[in-house]
Amino acid sequence: MKPIKTAVIGVGFQGERHAQKFAALAASELIAVVDADAERAKAVASSLGVEVVPDFRDLIGKVDAVAVVTPTSTHFDITAALLESGIHVLLEKPIATTTDEARKLVEMAQSNELVFQVGHLERFNPTVVALAEHVGEPLFVESHRIAPYKPRALDVSVVLDLMIHDIDLIHSFVRSPMEHVDAVGQSVFSDNIDLANARIRFANGCVANVTSSRISMKTERSLRIFQADAYVSADLQNKTLTSYSKRGSGPVSGPEDVTIDKQSFGDSDALMDQAAAFLESVAGGPAPLVSGRTGMEALETAMVIGELVGRQQAR
Repeated sequence: MKPIKTAVIGVGFQGERHAQKFAALAASELIAVVDADAERAKAVASSLGVEVVPDFRDLIGKVDAVAVVTPTSTHFDITAALLESGIHVLLEKPIATTTDEARKLVEMAQSNELVFQVGHLERFNPTVVALAEHVGEPLFVESHRIAPYKPRALDVSVVLDLMIHDIDLIHSFVRSPMEHVDAVGQSVFSDNIDLANARIRFANGCVANVTSSRISMKTERSLRIFQADAYVSADLQNKTLTSYSKRGSGPVSGPEDVTIDKQSFGDSDALMDQAAAFLESVAGGPAPLVSGRTGMEALETAMVIGELVGRQQAR
């Protein structure tokens, strides 16, 4: 098949990586990059042998699919213009700054019959893919996503920056409407919330305890799922998965009655896998793993948590 003409809007650290993937994939013909920093755009374009386009609107009519990797506050205006012009979009998370914006983007993509994928990258982590095979009906979910402080993505809170990854994963595993949320958080180094904890109760009775921080001394990305027949622990950072399940139907009297299964996953390139999946969808393949509607669901929960934390901090 003829390669899909692509471009990347926003080529900061993460955007440059997106551009590299699109340049490397046989299904893609990277045409151009766009960035508000002209020198940055020129450097990235030169390294990949593509054109610099000063205004993203100049891409209209030249490309079929675009990755938008810009600050969250710009997501709606840029993506809406692309979707209205018939361009398929891979949009970095979070999908938008408000649920109304997200809903409009979803409706736009649907009415124009376009692929609209949201960049919840953890869905392409091989540990998460394997974890899904172990999950039946979760009773309790616990996640930790903590990282050292970096002066990036500070236009949004830690809920939209980091926690939203786990919110998306938890929704994909629990598959039940959110019923109640309690949340606390605090601003420490930035003007936005830098650490937060939420307890989410779902309609089917499952409870999730979610913690995120961007002011820690170490990096941790872990997810633990407890269900009636097993306990599964996933280290998303080091790509390991350990499951504990009882043997037989009788009570457990000792370690000999428990089966422990450990798996390790080697090097992988989730960003490349995500880009390849997006292009496959554009070419008429399966629908995106993380559709605009899925991204909107994660944002809705994140916004509820953010509002609760904001009220708590204002007391």
